[in-house]
Amino acid sequence: MKRTKPKKLKRRLYRSWMSSAVSISLVLFMLGALLLVLINAQRLSDYVREKIGFTLVLQEDVKEVDIIRLQKGLTATDFVKSTQYIDRKTAARRLTEDLGEDFTGFLGYNPLYASVDVKLYAPYTKNDSLLVIEKKLLEYPQVKEVFYHKNLVALINENVQKISLVLLVISGLLGSVFLSLINNTLRISIYSKRFTINTMQLVGAPRSFVRKPFLLRALTLGILGALIANTLLFLSIFSFKQEFAWIINPAGWRMLGTVFILVTALGMAISYFSTYIAVNKFLKMKFDELFY
Repeated sequence: MKRTKPKKLKRRLYRSWMSSAVSISLVLFMLGALLLVLINAQRLSDYVREKIGFTLVLQEDVKEVDIIRLQKGLTATDFVKSTQYIDRKTAARRLTEDLGEDFTGFLGYNPLYASVDVKLYAPYTKNDSLLVIEKKLLEYPQVKEVFYHKNLVALINENVQKISLVLLVISGLLGSVFLSLINNTLRISIYSKRFTINTMQLVGAPRSFVRKPFLLRALTLGILGALIANTLLFLSIFSFKQEFAWIINPAGWRMLGTVFILVTALGMAISYFSTYIAVNKFLKMKFDELFY
């Protein structure tokens, strides 16, 4: 009997320790996924905005040299990200593919003009900026007309603002839930040791001495939980390479490294301070109060 009790006690402590580690790691995994979404929300917003652009309809008699000069001038500006020249034949072929029939055969000629598709940087895709840029583009002598979907642009900008606000609110709520889950997991773990804390006080141990093993255990749990959470995040991203292709590049690796560091730091900080507060609570309790 004397040999079995320590084994049962060790097994019970091991299970308690592992359940706390698994609970913390799962919560940190969700927290890491939330951080990924928040960090990439701006990138996603910029990606959508940079799909907005102008179609510059060129003059009918414009020369190739003038088109090249126009593209170089546009690329040299602060607001243009890229340009693409589309000649009349290419424009006719694309429209034929969209319509499903050859409209030039019906009309007897190609009514389309050559054009340049201009894509803008995200900060310049707001409604007021687009109006200013439109006027600047019309000043080029090679340009006959400037076209872009004004209603679509207004809708995109409006929806991006709404989504950003909703995402911010949801992130705040989820963040508070994740913090509460880790805090409650550690408090339950310390609650089971409340009599041990009281016994250590009765034999004259100072509060710092009582807190020390619990804080060290909390830091260990935080690091272990963060390690498991980061591993799960890494495996999740590589399990869906196509969906997360924008992360698997040098810039994405740096961003992912930042998320891993934040998850580890948050895991350690939350575990440490939650344990500190919980232990202090039981240190202030009298023996009779421990039964309630």
